Amino acid sequence: MIQHLIVLPVVLPLLTGLVLLSSRLGGQRFTRLAGVGATLALVVVAALLVARAAGGEIAYYALGDWQPPFGIVLVLDRLSALLVLLTAVLALGCVVFACGGDDEKGSNFHGLFQLQLMGINGAFLTGDLFNLFVFFEVLLLASYALLLHGGGKSRIQATVHYAVLNLAGSALFLIAVGTLYGATGTLNMADMATRLAELPDERAGLVTAGALLLLVVFGLKAAILPLHFWLPRAYAAAPAPVAALFAIMTKVGIYAILRVYSLVFGDQAGDLAALERPWVWWLSLGTLAVATLGVLAARDLRLLVAYLVLVSVGTLLAGVGMGTVEATAALLYYLVHTTLVTGGLFLLAEMIGLQRGKAGTRIVKGKPLTQGGALALCFLGGAVAVAGMPPLSGAIGKALLLEAATPAQQPWLWPLLLASGLAAIVALSRAGSTLFWRSQEGAPGGDALPREQWAGLGLLLAAAPLLVALAGPVSDYTRATAEQLADPDALVTSLLSDAGDAP
Repeated sequence: MIQHLIVLPVVLPLLTGLVLLSSRLGGQRFTRLAGVGATLALVVVAALLVARAAGGEIAYYALGDWQPPFGIVLVLDRLSALLVLLTAVLALGCVVFACGGDDEKGSNFHGLFQLQLMGINGAFLTGDLFNLFVFFEVLLLASYALLLHGGGKSRIQATVHYAVLNLAGSALFLIAVGTLYGATGTLNMADMATRLAELPDERAGLVTAGALLLLVVFGLKAAILPLHFWLPRAYAAAPAPVAALFAIMTKVGIYAILRVYSLVFGDQAGDLAALERPWVWWLSLGTLAVATLGVLAARDLRLLVAYLVLVSVGTLLAGVGMGTVEATAALLYYLVHTTLVTGGLFLLAEMIGLQRGKAGTRIVKGKPLTQGGALALCFLGGAVAVAGMPPLSGAIGKALLLEAATPAQQPWLWPLLLASGLAAIVALSRAGSTLFWRSQEGAPGGDALPREQWAGLGLLLAAAPLLVALAGPVSDYTRATAEQLADPDALVTSLLSDAGDAP
């Protein structure tokens, strides 16, 4: 059974999603138990994969026993294992929260949720570009339906914009994949890396065009400037558990940039090596600046959290643009922190909005909250964490990134990163004071919140202190992951050695 673990993060949510979408037996209770149970099982599987990858082993799973570079392969290394576990933990918090009533606002929530997990996990595990495209489409199709869950004018508008942009991105992705296949004769990323080392000069321009097209596609998924404008409104309009799960969606784009350009366009690519780095570096700084302004301008709590996600995108991509082992290790630590904490803040915004009645999540005065004390405490913890203030994990992640900057990079990164933290403190302080201190007129509003919502919120916000307690082991793992990414020859050798696990 152990050799089949690599494929389980794809197969388990696929089968669960198909059963939930096709079955009408057992009612809501069965659906919730199946959704939560499958996600909990995914957490266990992902933890076992991390334990297997932690020793440095790079393994692959050849579906149908078709060995690379000809067949479909799923690749397990430290990076893919870490992100599958991160997705599973985030998803568990979201699905538990949804069981508090959000899953009843539309149809087929749990089945679609599992299919989106299948697409996300497949994107993190696949070893070839075409199946990266396939899994992108799977997660996008599920996300369209989840974004519409519960209906409403704002969600329909956001979904239309989101769908049109991603369909255009998918077309560009397919063109880029076809271009690279025509130039290299392969879609397996490890095999493509070896072929680029012997690429004829007359094909270099074609490969460069394909690589830059891919960068546009991945930049759209990651929401880098100027392809960022879809994110704030889409995330703010989405149902809370869906918006929280979407916190990992931008990281799929960031992962793709890390994986493809470190493996395929590494040092062996000659003149094509690291061709993405200048683009990513300068555009990430622009993303950070624009997102900082958005944080200060936001007048709705959901929109504020969405801009905080955009701040994290700029911060993470700055780490990619720095291009060193230290920067990659720092951004991976920060990625775990920001994904879970911003996901928790989307859930918290929904809970606050439920108790404020007509005022909702708008940052205006309203009635006092029935459970205002507990919500205020959660808001304080989330705000401290996401702004990067000590003693929580955001401070560690930002400190690692600042330390990783070279003397030439420091004058650009340090002011922007520190200014974004200051803007977050100002905006969150203003929001907190309005929501909890100035809203003291009239009787408390709203019913007591379901315990499922408190459980989902607690699971995600607990990441901030937990990442501090485990800062040593986690940073050691991310450092080892960064070193593994910097040595693509190890992955190429493992993938092309005809030694993969097969059914």
